[in-house]
Amino acid sequence: MKNYFSIVICLFLFVNVIQAAEVDTASTYSKSMKKNIKAVVIKPDSYKTGKSFPVVYLLHGAGGNYAEWVKKVPGIKNLADLYQFIIVCPDGNVTSWYFDSPVDPEWKYETYVAKELVTYVDEHYKTIAEKKGRAITGLSMGGHGALYLAIKHPDVYGAVGSMSGGVDIKPFPNGWNISKRLGPEDEYPERWKQNSVIDMIHKIKPGSLAIAIECGTEDFFYKMNVRLHDELLYNNIPHDFTTRPGVHNWDYWANAIKFQSVFMNNYFNTK
Repeated sequence: MKNYFSIVICLFLFVNVIQAAEVDTASTYSKSMKKNIKAVVIKPDSYKTGKSFPVVYLLHGAGGNYAEWVKKVPGIKNLADLYQFIIVCPDGNVTSWYFDSPVDPEWKYETYVAKELVTYVDEHYKTIAEKKGRAITGLSMGGHGALYLAIKHPDVYGAVGSMSGGVDIKPFPNGWNISKRLGPEDEYPERWKQNSVIDMIHKIKPGSLAIAIECGTEDFFYKMNVRLHDELLYNNIPHDFTTRPGVHNWDYWANAIKFQSVFMNNYFNTK
């Protein structure tokens, strides 16, 4: 019986060791917006070793914040351990859409996420501080944001994903405060087009970016994701496109992030 309890204790300690990812809340300063902004940083269990780690930037959707992913899907800590990468969850200020707003100079979340936050993370954590060591993905608004930032900053991210991404903002002139970031769609239609991912495909150099997009078949963004897939095919841009039954909710995203993590891990291990 004594040996039995010893085995149980050892197994308990072993399980806790292999799931020992650490979660930091980092306070980062944005020079462009002149304010402090929080981000979640998840370090894998082996972080204390001397090696450097790749980083996956994981964006929230409209209405969310930097802590939403780790609260809604606490299992992402296990993904950091399983694949041995750092996960960074930026704050997109509820409805920034990760643009640098041409309307309001206090909203520069493209600059913050793609430049200021990346610089902070590389300076304060043991990262592979180059394109081949960075990936970005997100859900809904964050799916659009991930693709938007990866396309506009091809020197920063080597891989990009999107889960249920709002990849075409033009059909939603009154939705999610987009007009507050870009101005009214009927007054600035070209601006809305220039900032819609589906209209930015021509900027991608085939083979320069590993891409994985997915969306549930019952999601209200499903048809635009199919159109994005078709546009990528038409432009001969390699990518993974996955659909499965699902709607626009956390059940879908909690499952989707597992597939996204496999994709990012494969990218990190083949470069």
